[in-house]
Amino acid sequence: MDRSVFTLFETPIGRCALVWRGSFVVGAALPEGSDAETRQRLVRRFPDASEGDPPAWVRAAIEAVRELLSGAPADLSFIDVDLSGTPGFERQVYAAARAIPPGAVQTYGELAQAIGTPGAAQAVGRALARNPVPIIIPCHRILASAGGSGGFSAPGGVSTKLKMLEIEGARRSAEPELFENLPWAAKPAG
Repeated sequence: MDRSVFTLFETPIGRCALVWRGSFVVGAALPEGSDAETRQRLVRRFPDASEGDPPAWVRAAIEAVRELLSGAPADLSFIDVDLSGTPGFERQVYAAARAIPPGAVQTYGELAQAIGTPGAAQAVGRALARNPVPIIIPCHRILASAGGSGGFSAPGGVSTKLKMLEIEGARRSAEPELFENLPWAAKPAG
């Protein structure tokens, strides 16, 4: 069996990381307080992991993540992610979240509806809190229905989520009230 390998890389929001095994990404990390803290978190999540040089396909994934976090509408769907150890409901949630394009958002309830489980907004939130590959599975694009940001379990918490949404230029015209409590969101014209 292939061992997990990780690499840290610079982005506009700080040093992120990708973890891969074989030809699949198996994990990602947003910036911690330091590289040492990021490495510690990765080794806790992937005890067999070692730091290494990324192959060409991981370098392409890194470049796409950098573009996205620089404000370009980069498509990360080409990145193969291994979710085989993830329960079926969570895989459904992650697939639906991954379909949300940069700059767009949905509510937890809308995501629950999209996967055929209306009323499961809290279960969707719990699944997103366990997202093994943040950024690639864009859990930051899911908001609370009452106009708030909802939670965000990655380092930096909600402020990181809001920063990523701001970089993407997230706007919602159908229900502008979802953005009323978010400090950076522009009010729709008209």
